[in-house]
Amino acid sequence: MTIRLNPYLNFDGNARAALEFYHSVLGGSLSLTQYDSFPALMSDPSEASKIMHGQLETEDGMTIMVADYPASMANAARSLLSGHAISVSGDATDRLTAIWSALAEGATVQQPFEPAPWGDVFGMLTDRFGVDWMVMLSGQAE
Repeated sequence: MTIRLNPYLNFDGNARAALEFYHSVLGGSLSLTQYDSFPALMSDPSEASKIMHGQLETEDGMTIMVADYPASMANAARSLLSGHAISVSGDATDRLTAIWSALAEGATVQQPFEPAPWGDVFGMLTDRFGVDWMVMLSGQAE
């Protein structure tokens, strides 16, 4: 039996752009389903091209799912990113450094990707879509 935990991010109209960006950063397989694929779920025809469900799966086991909130759910309780972050960690130096560099383009960096007091290389940023990321390269600080 396998159990996976992965983030499901909600957006207000830019889920496609966000997931396509994460695909450019992380690689893998991308699938996007628009609301017009399921007319019964679509309350506003003007939102037909919004993403009902998007998913990115990478070769190294990462999964990110996204959706655009439709206007009909504008007043629904939601956790649109605040208080949440995506953490990517491991010991693959080249891969994690490349992920950090790509995410950092257009981002606000809270903590540069540099040696941390606990012995790893660590960085935190908020990407161009407002999503918080933590990247940690294990056991690499000098």
